[in-house]
Amino acid sequence: MNPATPFKTIRRHMSPGVATVYRAAGRGSHESEAAGATVRLADGREVVDFGSYGMAQLGHRCPRVVEAVAAQLRTMPTATRALANPAVTEFVRELTRRCGPDLNRVWLGSDGADAVEVATKLAIRVTGRTRLLAVRGAFHGKTLGALALTHAPMFHEGLQPLLGHVTHLPPEDPDAVAREVAEGDIAALVFEPIRGEGGVHPLAPDVAARWAADAQAAHAFVISDEVQVGLRRCGEFSIAVARGWNPDAVLFGKALGGGVMPISAMVATSALFQPLAQDPSWHTSTAGGHPLACAAATAALAAIDEHEERAREVSAGVQAGLRTLSKTHQDLVAEVRGTGLLWGVDLRLPSAHGVIAELAAAGLLVSPCLSSPPTIRLLPPMVATDDEITRAIEVLDTVLTEAK
Repeated sequence: MNPATPFKTIRRHMSPGVATVYRAAGRGSHESEAAGATVRLADGREVVDFGSYGMAQLGHRCPRVVEAVAAQLRTMPTATRALANPAVTEFVRELTRRCGPDLNRVWLGSDGADAVEVATKLAIRVTGRTRLLAVRGAFHGKTLGALALTHAPMFHEGLQPLLGHVTHLPPEDPDAVAREVAEGDIAALVFEPIRGEGGVHPLAPDVAARWAADAQAAHAFVISDEVQVGLRRCGEFSIAVARGWNPDAVLFGKALGGGVMPISAMVATSALFQPLAQDPSWHTSTAGGHPLACAAATAALAAIDEHEERAREVSAGVQAGLRTLSKTHQDLVAEVRGTGLLWGVDLRLPSAHGVIAELAAAGLLVSPCLSSPPTIRLLPPMVATDDEITRAIEVLDTVLTEAK
């Protein structure tokens, strides 16, 4: 394929702005293949991938996941939806086993917003209440229901009359939920344990614990959105479960498909799941529970367990490198935050987007934070090698030096 062809097609049939960004990031080339944390471009250059919006937590082409999908593809690549499918049931069994006895019901979708939509619909249906609580700086997706929970005004423009009733809480206020539930109309509290797209800001554990307790005391449901931060991205399989916040639902996605297939899941209590237990047609998804995606996810769960120790080593290496950079470039780096395999670097600039583009051109892919423009978001895969970590830090050092 002519390297210019993808950009012409994107510009003509998709987004001219995206075509411009892609061309600049690849210096006129495009991605052609990948393995682990390294992506090869069509012109032969290689770049380190610490981005992919969290999809490639196991790196690209994880052998265990690829083999599982290939085996399923050779037997039954899609489901009739009229009969039980063992690829689906095996995945559901493995997922619930990791979430504890209370979270014993599963709904499957294709992306994170799918899981947010069904969880909030269930909460409203069960409680008969219409208002939801979320957090300032939150990101839960861009479909209409999820968008109401997403805080960034830039995504709301022109759509406000269609968005649901959501109150966004200041994350530093432990009394916020108690104050809101006193009005008696709250169906659910929805939060990310760490706001990833919002700038990599953790919700203080004592605040989260207090909020969850206050919500449940008022018979409102607690929904932990761990689409980006769960599955050991930040240490625990589920942060909310591990910290004893007793969530009524945990939402998973992104890395759940092993970087090979799109899949998301809501794992919920029987109380929240009740409408779907009574009538499974109440909220459905044609591609939800796709056998190829479920085969990928089952293999991904096993691979995540297998690489748990390496994830800690990668985290330590990235953290050490970023701490050194923050001292070397303290005139440009305002703060480094993060845990596990999720890190945010705040620059003393109105926007980090120019630096992010230069990083891509120099050999390091990272993710922006649209709701926090000065923040560079790094999502290293748990299989990154020491050499890939070193290369990533070196590229950051070079680009930050030039950015001065």
